[in-house]
Amino acid sequence: MPGTAVFLTATPDSAPTALLHSLKHYKVLHESNVILTIITEYVPRIATKDRVEIEPLGESFMRVVLHFGFMETPNIPKALAIARKAGWTFDIMSTSFFLSRRSVRRDPRSGMPAWQDRLFIFLAQNADDASSYFQLPTDRVVEIGTQVTV
Repeated sequence: MPGTAVFLTATPDSAPTALLHSLKHYKVLHESNVILTIITEYVPRIATKDRVEIEPLGESFMRVVLHFGFMETPNIPKALAIARKAGWTFDIMSTSFFLSRRSVRRDPRSGMPAWQDRLFIFLAQNADDASSYFQLPTDRVVEIGTQVTV
């Protein structure tokens, strides 16, 4: 499929859930696929030269790691502009960002008191979503969900 797909994941050494579900349901890959990981470092700020790591993984895959300090608000579009300077060529208008969304459901067999299940589910539902936290363009984001029981 034409364009670039960026799959966000917390674990850069394994396949992102959104990639696996995308392949399972759509049965297509984009011409360029990026596994993107955001790492928050134990320093307040990261220098621009240390912000981006790019590693080719094959003909149509690459791994990109973006580093942010704990005092910084992660801004993926700005960091990708730095990645352009590092040699990654892409068109933001033909780039889609794939995120995994977990929907939490109560399992009556969990063994936890029902109030704790309900509290956890309430907090999970009210957490900020990744697309706004990472300042992704809303018209370029695709969320692929899974259901998890607690």
